[in-house]
Amino acid sequence: MGDKEEEEWSGGESGDYTSEDEGTEDYRRGGYHAVRIGDAFKNGRYVVQSKLGWGHFSTVWLAWDTQLSRYVALKVQKSAQHYTEAAMDEITILQQIADGDKEDKRCVVKLLDHFKHSGPNGQHICMVFEYLGDNLLTLIKYSNYHGMPIHMVKEICVHILVGLDYLHRELSIIHTDLKPENILLLSMIDPSKDPRKSGTPLILPNSKDKALLVSLKSTNGDLSRHQKKKIRRKAKRAAQGCVEKEVNAGADMDPETSSAAESSTSENPNVGSVEECPTSSSNANRLCDADGTKDTSQASQCNKRGSRSTRQKLLASVDVKCKLVDFGNACWTYKQFTNDIQTRQYRCPEVILGSKYSTSADLWSFACICFELATGDVLFDPHSGDNFDRDEVFYL
Repeated sequence: MGDKEEEEWSGGESGDYTSEDEGTEDYRRGGYHAVRIGDAFKNGRYVVQSKLGWGHFSTVWLAWDTQLSRYVALKVQKSAQHYTEAAMDEITILQQIADGDKEDKRCVVKLLDHFKHSGPNGQHICMVFEYLGDNLLTLIKYSNYHGMPIHMVKEICVHILVGLDYLHRELSIIHTDLKPENILLLSMIDPSKDPRKSGTPLILPNSKDKALLVSLKSTNGDLSRHQKKKIRRKAKRAAQGCVEKEVNAGADMDPETSSAAESSTSENPNVGSVEECPTSSSNANRLCDADGTKDTSQASQCNKRGSRSTRQKLLASVDVKCKLVDFGNACWTYKQFTNDIQTRQYRCPEVILGSKYSTSADLWSFACICFELATGDVLFDPHSGDNFDRDEVFYL
């Protein structure tokens, strides 16, 4: 497995990244793969619909699984050796999680598939996850940073604890980066923004490499058996025209370079949308996820989601079932990759002091999240002083 000690710890912290997207600099050998809407992966099985987010390890896309007629989150890793090794570590942990949760009751995200994809910049590890909904930070923003009703906070906490108990007690896995952005609802807060329910036209490529739109509208937002069969037939025909294109694209690839990659962190496989303008300085620093993952719907304009009454109605009716996601920095209690873990606002004292850590590190982060859900503000917001850096701050 790869050595993760070169991964960036605090460089991806909130406020350190201000760009709305990943830029063009890392679209080079060893870097990102250039993904376009309508692109097909794995012999045409997964067709890209839209962008969900990005991080310094990868980009993340909403895709349509043409075999099983469902939306998925597709994570395309950078191709340099460092990122490939990090991806393989993550896949090992995710497979262990999935193997022990066959009935899908442990409140942890499911890895559905993984494969390699060759492109002009090298060979990229791709991971396919179940498509989930908004993250808990988005939920907090729907409350205008005033906090959630206590009964909702309790229900959310139950799901988080189910996931942590499974990871800690049964698998000896430490998440190491628990925060609201890494806990996703199973559905979108606003159903009109959920592609599974909104009737958003489906994009499928055809043999002429043009977008083919297929309407998925139905009375309840779900697909009938007849619709699924029809879409599978269209997808199969479209995929046949994509296979040759993909094979040809990778035929002239040089061997993958193993040059040293810049430091990085991993990202959420399914980034939720961002809602309100921050109402405090601590929340204003969270325009990007603390691990560097950017939600492309967010940008820097604080777009409101309708009137206050509309947001309150959506908040009151939201399904708060949720799952833990983003295991790019996870480790085992008996095999740890680095001492530099956790996002700054959720970092436990033992990590700040450079001491040994275990599963209790996740529980510290969990307690911080509980406070944030109930109040709408972070419990700790470290700042630098005259004689110390904000990473050296110990909570008093």
